Amino acid sequence: MPGSDGAAIGRRRFLGFVIAAPTLVAAAELTRPESAAATPTPVAGQVPSPEITKIVDLTDMMTAATLPTAGLIRVEVHEDGTVSFALPRAEVGQGITTSTAMLIAEEMDVPLDRVRVTLADARPELVFNQITGASNTTHSTYTPIRTAAAIARLRLLEAAATVLGSAASELTVRAGVIADRAGNSVPFGDLAAKAATDRTEQVSVELKEAKDFSVIGTPRNRIDAVAAVTGRKKFTMDLDVPDAKSTMVCRAPTINGTVESAANLAEVRGMPGVTDVAVVSTGVAVRAETFGQCVDAVRALRVSWKPGTAEGKSDESVLDELRAAELPLGPRPPVANVDERFTFYFRSNSALEPNCAIADVRADRAEIWSGLKSPIVAKQEIAVKLGLPLTRVTVHVTDSGGSFGRRLFYDAALEAAEISQQFGKPVKLMWHRADDSRQGRTHPMCISRVRATYAGNTVLTYRQRHTSVATDLGHGFGEIVTALAARLPVGDIGFSETFFQLSQEMSYKFGASTRWLNETDKGFNTGSMRNVYSPDATCARELVVDQLAGKMNKDPYQFRREFLRDDRAKAVLDKVAEVGSWGRQMPANTAQGIAFHAEYKSVSAALVEIDCRPETVNREIRDGVAGPRVTKVVFAVDVGLAVNPRGLEAQMMGCICDGIALTLTSSLHLRDGHFLEASWDNYFYTRQWNTPPELQIIVMPNTSEQPGGAGELGVAPSMAAVACAYGRATGTMPTSFPINHDTLSFEPKPTIPPVPESPTDGIRRAR
Repeated sequence: MPGSDGAAIGRRRFLGFVIAAPTLVAAAELTRPESAAATPTPVAGQVPSPEITKIVDLTDMMTAATLPTAGLIRVEVHEDGTVSFALPRAEVGQGITTSTAMLIAEEMDVPLDRVRVTLADARPELVFNQITGASNTTHSTYTPIRTAAAIARLRLLEAAATVLGSAASELTVRAGVIADRAGNSVPFGDLAAKAATDRTEQVSVELKEAKDFSVIGTPRNRIDAVAAVTGRKKFTMDLDVPDAKSTMVCRAPTINGTVESAANLAEVRGMPGVTDVAVVSTGVAVRAETFGQCVDAVRALRVSWKPGTAEGKSDESVLDELRAAELPLGPRPPVANVDERFTFYFRSNSALEPNCAIADVRADRAEIWSGLKSPIVAKQEIAVKLGLPLTRVTVHVTDSGGSFGRRLFYDAALEAAEISQQFGKPVKLMWHRADDSRQGRTHPMCISRVRATYAGNTVLTYRQRHTSVATDLGHGFGEIVTALAARLPVGDIGFSETFFQLSQEMSYKFGASTRWLNETDKGFNTGSMRNVYSPDATCARELVVDQLAGKMNKDPYQFRREFLRDDRAKAVLDKVAEVGSWGRQMPANTAQGIAFHAEYKSVSAALVEIDCRPETVNREIRDGVAGPRVTKVVFAVDVGLAVNPRGLEAQMMGCICDGIALTLTSSLHLRDGHFLEASWDNYFYTRQWNTPPELQIIVMPNTSEQPGGAGELGVAPSMAAVACAYGRATGTMPTSFPINHDTLSFEPKPTIPPVPESPTDGIRRAR
């Protein structure tokens, strides 16, 4: 593809635009993806084991879909010398605003603290280029953002050449200032208007080589860290939208139940502070001066409910459905084999920040504020629901306090829009913790059946059949067409199967390998919890890998190393084995576990040590679950190119805590059509008493010029390594997760009223 100077576009040379504007605006023009990874060559002596994700995976597909609209992502230079960029992704704590600012600072040679990264409003013209998921943000935006920044830098140099009377090639850029050889200089801010143009022009630039990086690859603190820890960072509930008053919804006692009748609306409307009460599609909405008054009103409502979509169902009945829907593995083979079935119970997708949104809907327009990872389809569906033209709906994306896949859905935004339209007033909607746990999104219950056959030192076949309560992928790829396709009676399993096949990577040379997904039961509000299918599918696989190693009388680490496909995979495995002192002598009822996982151009490995001694398992934890404790984690990660190693370390720490929780403690208990958990006080995510005293994250040296996926990468290997360690420490391989699911260590709160009574013994609990 020729550039404006007639030269071919090389690996680092890209086209872009200078956009007509009062101050300098630059954008990329990308029309091709990076070269695909080569198809792996079978190793002599091994049974051929082709792997589709080595040809194309989910992140390849998502990145390719962003290319046509890459030119709509723009870097702007302002007269005060700052550089701004509206990121069309959602910041939910993963640190992408920081890594994005680093890309711009690197390519423009501007101080990091002069880069302003905000979150873009919903922009339907971006089509597939405004969804945050599948660890794709940095991979897909890495080149477009750098290209736009490089074009801005080039334009500033050209303007400075005119001002300073020197050739652009003789000028240097440092810390946002351009200087000539005589020492004369001019800052970016003074050039912003001069570098602008009244017409859009196409230009080509060459991006920096990795050897010249001074920002990319260096550990940096988050640009929003100070604001976050001092309380100045603004989340949805912190926004001051005029007349947007506190709003909550009285919800059904069972999942997705609807209102049959409400007996005392007028009485509740007369309670202190209450301004509005009305029946809506999801329950009875209450608007009041304060959230405390909303809680009182919700608790006072007397509502009769119609059955929900999971009426009468329990863990046991859903498990029976899953077994009945399991795809066959075929007749048991006549050769030696390992054949296991693993169960994974429902888990909550609730982030620390409750589900919330602000809506101001008027007769001719609507304005929404919410933390959204798929804001385009949110805007489109809100417009349809309100009966407004798309151009009359504005959706602002706000910073969010966590996601767990929850923010891929816009339940609160859609609900707030409906309530605001009905009341004719702005609303500040917040779900209660009980709403999040009982009516919110959950990671679906599933079973994973694995059968592997072997002979001598060869694994002949590996078959995995993953059967799950339907995972709602109704957000599609971020816009309404694929969102609708994902909800079609036939299209949904095709959509899920595609997602499953392109996100699950078989990293071992295990002969003829197949994996298939089947989904059933759409009566639950499910979602793509962090890492989606990978934690469960990988945990099942790695436990079977341990079993195969045992059958072949091989060490679990050495067995993995022998069968892993490539050197990057072996390198992370070797690193955790070395640093974690794999194979060291340990006391009875304690053990090490090791696991590997690859996805989205990245590889990772975890080594953990677990303590299953009676004095640990039976230790007293007030209002909590004790059980085994992970005492040590060594984690190695190779994402190709790490833009911000410190941010990557933080991501992996969170992933490790996710993995520990999924193996040991966190799940929802389904009884009679509702979940028993009603808040974080009885949902046992990894707490301080279960975090490892020793934790080491190792970021491997860069192995690529492109970043791979990172945000979800660490969950699956952490979960699997903990499970493998538990099996070695107890002598019994776990097959049901979390292992403490059968222990109900709390008194379930009532479902009517749906908001539990607030505790009155806070002082005692603080001691």
